[in-house]
Amino acid sequence: MENEKISYKNIIDDLEPELKKVIVFLTNEFKKIRTERVSPSLVEDVKVDYFGKIFSLKELAAISANQSRELIIKPWDKSYIEDIVNALNKSSVKVSPSIDNDVIKIKLPALSEEFRNDLIRLVSQTQEQAKQTIRKWRDDAWAQIKNAEKDKKMSEDEKFKGKKKLEEMIKDFSDQVEKISENKVKELKS
Repeated sequence: MENEKISYKNIIDDLEPELKKVIVFLTNEFKKIRTERVSPSLVEDVKVDYFGKIFSLKELAAISANQSRELIIKPWDKSYIEDIVNALNKSSVKVSPSIDNDVIKIKLPALSEEFRNDLIRLVSQTQEQAKQTIRKWRDDAWAQIKNAEKDKKMSEDEKFKGKKKLEEMIKDFSDQVEKISENKVKELKS
């Protein structure tokens, strides 16, 4: 079994779930980037230290958007309130929470042009990270295909078919990254 044949299809099939993870990551990161209309996803993953254990905010409270620029956070237990407010104040989201009875409210100002441009730059950086990850996976898969051919586990013809399929898949996922990013920038500009 030393000279067992390797199919480029298997290499490409193994690659696809990794590329899908890149798309999921990108989509989730973009949900956290605020537009004019506020969304619970802006703060739901903020990490809260509650008695030495770390929880995401969504595990400790119900989060809803009350108006276009206001979030309402209703902790399951009012003993969480102080820890949630501390976590929000320390988070990278840059919000100013206020407490109203047993509810935490976050009013977000309208986006300034400068802040909007910062968010567009953040979209661009996140898009570039996704593209780099896709390129890394492409390079890994191509190296596997070339090595299989070099080790006589794949024919030269199969190698070129594999390269063609690989490039088609990479283009498809790169186009998805591009489209998702363009949509986020449009959303930020409107």
